Amino acid sequence: MRTPATDRGRLLLVLALALVVTAFTATVPLLRDWFDLRVYYGTVDAWTHRGGRIYDYRVPGTAYGFTYPPFAAVGMLPMALVDWHTAIALALLLNLAALAVALRILTGRGWRRYGWYGWALAACLLALFEPLRDTFSFGQVNVLLLALVLLDAWLLATGRGRWAGWGIGLAAAVKLTPALFIGLLLVARRWRAAAVATAVAVGATALAAWVAPDASRFYWTDAMWDTTRIGRLDYVSNQSLQGILARLGIPDRAVWAVAVLLVLGVWAVRSRRAAAAGDWAAAFALTGLTACLVSPITWVHHLVWLLPSFAVLVRAGHPRVAGALYAVLCTSVVWLWFDDASGVDGFVGSNVYAWITLGLLLWLPVGPLRAERPPLTRSTNATAPAPSPAAPAIAHAGDQPSPPSGVTTAATGTASGPGFGLARKASSDPTGSTRPAAPNPQSSS
Repeated sequence: MRTPATDRGRLLLVLALALVVTAFTATVPLLRDWFDLRVYYGTVDAWTHRGGRIYDYRVPGTAYGFTYPPFAAVGMLPMALVDWHTAIALALLLNLAALAVALRILTGRGWRRYGWYGWALAACLLALFEPLRDTFSFGQVNVLLLALVLLDAWLLATGRGRWAGWGIGLAAAVKLTPALFIGLLLVARRWRAAAVATAVAVGATALAAWVAPDASRFYWTDAMWDTTRIGRLDYVSNQSLQGILARLGIPDRAVWAVAVLLVLGVWAVRSRRAAAAGDWAAAFALTGLTACLVSPITWVHHLVWLLPSFAVLVRAGHPRVAGALYAVLCTSVVWLWFDDASGVDGFVGSNVYAWITLGLLLWLPVGPLRAERPPLTRSTNATAPAPSPAAPAIAHAGDQPSPPSGVTTAATGTASGPGFGLARKASSDPTGSTRPAAPNPQSSS
């Protein structure tokens, strides 16, 4: 299909696509009614205004409560100063800002060349991506953590490694999964950045222990080890190795441990190779993929960590592969096996997001890129094609500062280094809703 030649035609196409996206998101996906934000807000309210304990709070009518490390609750304390609707607005604004930061890093300095048309199309496509849809409608923190980690990726890729580690450390203090990025820094022998990230994570955890000693003691000795607080391992939204095994009826933790060790071995080899080649985009993408696989529970909304992998695919000259995989992750297809994941079709279909994650870990292009012809000069009437949100283009190597001595930067015509370049009764609880609660909430994590 040819791109409209006039601004009016482009505007009409964007409006038409926006209507399709709106209809799709209003009918096909399950909207989450800010469930996780209700957990955060209710926890903070109970803790600060009612004398409750962080890990005792439950969303009314459910068994779900706070599951993050205590520092996350400390970081969410400002919610005690605002009402529920203001908290929703702030969560939306923070997620939008974090998404903008993440996309800016993934696209590099070449982001301006796409113009309003390209970014409008990208916004429509991003709204279809199920992990992002769920992150926003749950009121989750995944995009914020992604942005923090990508900031460190950008620092390392642009020769500013002495400042790296703060983002990863803060992200690891909020949720445990991003701690694997400290492992990446160790595998890549970035000792200073690894030390900074570890110190920040430990310091933030110590601060939380000082502010909430009883909650800290309970979390690190009890709550952290109890996955039932988060949800059922066999729930179809759990797209991790543990989720696959649970749906197969294999409860043996030894089998899961072996699978995790194998995945970590692949990750260590491939990510070290990427870092040695100066390909921080691939190194961070591989680590995000691995974190999703080895975590005991990886809900669909956690799969925002796949976005850097799509960027790497496009950078490496595989936009069709990136687009096809991205399209699958827009379909909510795993929910077709919500009630019954048995049989071959259940094994394949209910785990399809996990298969995509595993496939990317095994075959994501790593290392120097093949040379490509420079892009044609654009006429004044032309508009660059829309950046795929699944895999935004990455800035030209010339746009980035020179890498530190000993690091090779792969360059192509469009790529560079960072690589980055029913109704429920109203409740007196502040998170009470007149909307129906999901019978099986996907997440409180």
